[in-house]
Amino acid sequence: MRFDVENSTMCALPGWVPDAARNYLHHIEEGISIRQLARESGCHASTVLRQVRKVETLRDDPLVDAALRKLGQHHVPVRVISSDKDRFKMSNSPTEPHLTPDDKTLEREALRILRRLCETGAVLAVAAEMDKAVVVRDTGDGTSTRTAVVDSGIAQAMALKDWIACREPARISRYQITAAGRTELNRLVAASENDARGFAEAQAGFEGKPASTETDGEPRTKRVRYSLAESPLTALARRRDHDGKPFLSEELVTAGERLREDFELAQMGPRVAQNWDSFLTGGARGNGEGADLRGYGPTAARDRVAAALADLGPGLGDVVLRCCCYLEGMETAEKRMGWSARSGKIVLRIALQRLRRHYDEVVGAGGGLIG
Repeated sequence: MRFDVENSTMCALPGWVPDAARNYLHHIEEGISIRQLARESGCHASTVLRQVRKVETLRDDPLVDAALRKLGQHHVPVRVISSDKDRFKMSNSPTEPHLTPDDKTLEREALRILRRLCETGAVLAVAAEMDKAVVVRDTGDGTSTRTAVVDSGIAQAMALKDWIACREPARISRYQITAAGRTELNRLVAASENDARGFAEAQAGFEGKPASTETDGEPRTKRVRYSLAESPLTALARRRDHDGKPFLSEELVTAGERLREDFELAQMGPRVAQNWDSFLTGGARGNGEGADLRGYGPTAARDRVAAALADLGPGLGDVVLRCCCYLEGMETAEKRMGWSARSGKIVLRIALQRLRRHYDEVVGAGGGLIG
């Protein structure tokens, strides 16, 4: 009997699973021969053999090994022997979403996490048997700060796709972004910008307005590309004031990073391309009353951002939104807001002090935990 790989097994695996991992699972978990996989894939048997050997070597990585075990456990077809012929059916065992994420969930989370991993000194820390992984970044003074949290299933998928890699697996393994991960991040950033631009154009057309309005000679919908290796906040934190102390203390950086994390989490909701400027100009601006400021998910994150911006108000909220969330540089922010040169960083520091006070009042001293 000729086994049809495309119609029986490949449909069960998520679309993000690499071809090499697919062939490996077909061969190891189902016992399909290398030659049969090669015929179904339309390539030479030696190509499939190299793929299988490569994936087997990668199982020394704890995240890759966990991803393959879960994929094999939850997506491998069960052979049913009938009286007339062999046939395959898919296992009906329930699959938990956090174990094998779908394509859209993986892309959304990868965009958020890979951005963080591009920052100088950032690594993804993964502990055995933990449901969550965290992104930590060295602050330069011997300490580190946590900037993001991600489900272990997402981290496993990213490792299997070679977007992150660990040089020395340990009880707490540290993963760094790879060249393939940086390439994927550039693609995801471009796709995100195109989606936001398309949403803005469609909304403008529905309202009978031009797709973009001119502000200081520049399209309002234009977004500035920034250095993925460093955010404007971390760049300012390295500077020193006249007393030789850091221009931005670690507490202020943490407050700004918390707002950015909530901002990025909020983009996963149904209003991905919403106009955040409206929170500063009235109308949709919230006051935080009745909002679940300690809740989880995109809606709760959006409420936390709205409450923070409402507390800051226009001016302070504008500069925080641009520098911490939109990641605009200080020069660009000063130009767009009509401020004099080198004045923006002073206003930003005042805004971050107010933002830190907001988090202290809402969730207690220290501003709570990111994520």
